[in-house]
Amino acid sequence: MTTVVLIVCLILSFLLGGVPFGLIVGKVMANEDIRTEGSGNIGTTNALRVLGPLAGALTLLFDCLKGIIAVCLSRAALLWALGSGGEGLLAPGGGHDLYLALVAFAAVAGHMYSPYLGFKGGKGIAVGFGVCIAWVWPVGLSLWVPFLIGVVLTRYVSVGSIAAAASLPIWVLVYYPQATTGFVGVFVLLAVLVIWAHRSNIVKLAHHKESKLSFSKKK
Repeated sequence: MTTVVLIVCLILSFLLGGVPFGLIVGKVMANEDIRTEGSGNIGTTNALRVLGPLAGALTLLFDCLKGIIAVCLSRAALLWALGSGGEGLLAPGGGHDLYLALVAFAAVAGHMYSPYLGFKGGKGIAVGFGVCIAWVWPVGLSLWVPFLIGVVLTRYVSVGSIAAAASLPIWVLVYYPQATTGFVGVFVLLAVLVIWAHRSNIVKLAHHKESKLSFSKKK
């Protein structure tokens, strides 16, 4: 029963993570497809760049909520399936801490490879923050430290995002040294996946062609 519930949670988390809120916000607010402007991405930074602060804030909020809802609903379902003692089993270091780590991975992967957009999507930062806040909140809050340092020092959101992603496994080990190898391994894979999604940004940074943070619309 638990395995079936986990599989359902993974599928639903992937589908929820894939909802392209950046695209939806652009269509509703300005009848624009933000994929045709700026970086062509559906995430917060491009929504901010193309449509301004309100669209950027809404995209950030909704993408974070995807991760939060995916983890919270999956956690409730898994606690029901595991029965008595489920709380301890799902906690980092518990016998089944891998379960929610996989749910978190599924939600972020859904955003990055949206089934609604031909398996193309965003870069996973906002959703990743959401899944961490919903479950391992000290890690989620700590991710803001390298992110803000990177953005403030360089004015490149991509630098902050890459720094935050790279720090993810470190924060996990700092706060949850008792976690299982599988748990930590999933977060390492998640960090690698997010950094890989920023490979075009890394190339632009190397050639000094990356766009700096701006709170004004492109148009």
